[in-house]
Amino acid sequence: MTTPTRRNRLDEEASPYLEQHADNPVNWQPWDETALDVAREHDVPIFLSVGYAACHWCHVMETESFQDEAVAEALNEAFVPIKVDREERPDVDSVYMTICQLVSGGGGWPLSVFLTPEGKPFYVGTYFPREPQRGRPGFLQLVEDIARSWEEDREEIESRADQWTAAITDELESTPEQPGQPPDSELLDSATAAAIRSADREHGGFGSGGPKFPQPRRIDLLLRTATLDGDEASREVATEALDAMATGGLYDHVGGGFHRYATDREWTVPHFEKMLYDNAELPRVYLLAAQVTGADRYARVAQETIAFLERELRHPQGGFFSTLDAQSRPPASRTDADDPEDAEGAFYVWTPDEVHEAMAGVDVEGVDAETVATLFCDRYGVESGGNFEHGTTVLTAARSYVDLAEDTGLDEATVERALMSARSRAFEVRADRPRPARDEKVLAGWNGLAISAVAAGARVLDPALAGTATDALAFVREHLWDADERRLSRRYKGGDVAVDGYLDDYAFLATGAFDCYQVTGEVRHLAFALDLARVIREEFWDADAGTCYYTPKSGEGLVTRPQELNDQSTPSSLGAAAALFDRLDHFVSDEDFAGITERLLSTHADRIRGSPLEHASLVLAADAHTRGPVELTLAADTVPTAWRETLAETPLPTGVIAPRPASDDDLDGWLDALGLDAVPPIWANRDAEDGEPTAYACRDFACSPPRTDLDAALDWLSGR
Repeated sequence: MTTPTRRNRLDEEASPYLEQHADNPVNWQPWDETALDVAREHDVPIFLSVGYAACHWCHVMETESFQDEAVAEALNEAFVPIKVDREERPDVDSVYMTICQLVSGGGGWPLSVFLTPEGKPFYVGTYFPREPQRGRPGFLQLVEDIARSWEEDREEIESRADQWTAAITDELESTPEQPGQPPDSELLDSATAAAIRSADREHGGFGSGGPKFPQPRRIDLLLRTATLDGDEASREVATEALDAMATGGLYDHVGGGFHRYATDREWTVPHFEKMLYDNAELPRVYLLAAQVTGADRYARVAQETIAFLERELRHPQGGFFSTLDAQSRPPASRTDADDPEDAEGAFYVWTPDEVHEAMAGVDVEGVDAETVATLFCDRYGVESGGNFEHGTTVLTAARSYVDLAEDTGLDEATVERALMSARSRAFEVRADRPRPARDEKVLAGWNGLAISAVAAGARVLDPALAGTATDALAFVREHLWDADERRLSRRYKGGDVAVDGYLDDYAFLATGAFDCYQVTGEVRHLAFALDLARVIREEFWDADAGTCYYTPKSGEGLVTRPQELNDQSTPSSLGAAAALFDRLDHFVSDEDFAGITERLLSTHADRIRGSPLEHASLVLAADAHTRGPVELTLAADTVPTAWRETLAETPLPTGVIAPRPASDDDLDGWLDALGLDAVPPIWANRDAEDGEPTAYACRDFACSPPRTDLDAALDWLSGR
């Protein structure tokens, strides 16, 4: 039999995940027409392997199977092996992960799927060991069995493939023949009640066991209910989750930022990869919690996480990279080997000896170095035997400053000062360890999430952060937006641009641009948000189906055209689009963006009501739409410092902040930038009074009198 593919083609790819497999003896192909044509031409099945650069079990399966000559020979002879980076091609991942979840009740990465030459799935799983173990079939035997079945049981395989493809289409593409009633004001209440029922009231977060994921959109639901409806139970559950994540091992207590998830109920041991999207969504909800509760500890976590983004995931020219790997080589103090193998968490964990060695020479007034080391160990739970592999410890906030002060006889301020010095020294020492690998893809959508988070930081923490947000926006706009074609690409890597943008790329980036406008008052960011939203309407919105699909009309066709209703590791792109259209409608009411939001919510109303927690982003969009517009127009050439301080402390979860020039005479240039013929209602007749910065607060189509005192305008809002 002629081998369908002659060589491994991944050396031509820029994805770090694909590059990791470029030297495998498997003749890997990227997902492209060349590979798909080969499968059809030779009439052989496709083996599809989906993963990402920081995926631990992807590395394991590569080592066990994809570097094995016997496995490679079996795959190369009877299949077209295709490797996909799920972060570059989430559409492919979504289609085939859906069938994995429908068939097995679960999913994960690596995703392993066998397809017909037409791309229809007929066998699916996740990680397979090379040899059978723990109830999992051995991968080599599986490959050989499927190759034989393709020859002997072709009719049965194709029948199953047709059934599974129909199931995927029904799950991802179909919409109801008749739309439901748009969700009403009770939807947020039912979603919040479900979040409270799912909460772990003993250890914080959601679910009764491990693993535990951050679930920022559930926290959004709870904080909105606490803010707008005064619900104390919602506030308690939200803060319990936030405190558990910030004090447990999910949080990096030395360098800031969050790991992917906790493997246990108590939030002690994480899976150590750091993803851009987690470190975008989490500081945003911590900033909201700081506004809602007034607690400085939430602002500190957000500040340290944004500092981590700037320090370790920022492209030199402004955009944000995608991930840090979970694995790295252990420091020399933990191994005698000349070439030690990478180990998960090696960069982050500590032993008592390592702490005491690191703290030698630390100079804190009134506290010797040995006491500083003891304080660090006691504070972060570092002890002999540890809580992780090989006697190491994942740092957790094990003891409070008050307890440590009582134990040592030091005052609390001295303990805090000593631990600040200890953290700084630990950071310096850790920086010399072998570092985890970094996936240097710049993804449009993930950058949009990060831009929104940093813009929120500029609002709440430090106005200077607006520069970080707008620099990232400028980078993505320069490298991934084609202004002439009005199209967005998804991925930039070292000068290489690839993949047509998906709905999340457009919706998340447009939201980030809009958030930059809200915090800077620069019309160019609003104009970019409108440009992206208009492409969403043209390329993703289907008026007949009443929905936005995940893939563009002009893009590649898969076996089905998916929608993304559920929140997963990132927010639902459909929910993000619904919220975006509603907010931008204030500026282009003649384009009826709000009508698209209304139709989207009606189309999916029954599904949202049936499982509100799975659709938290759509619930939040529906709640904002139902409550009606909340507008805060700021007519000022420069927003006063006192106003910025007030806005930093004021949560406006459904509000639109709409800066504009002080004088109507200066609006002409703004209208030109936006392509508008008339002043939008949110700015119309709302100029500055007597040249003084003036605020206009509006809700339910009624507005306050012009106020030169922002607090008075906000008081008017809260009184309605």
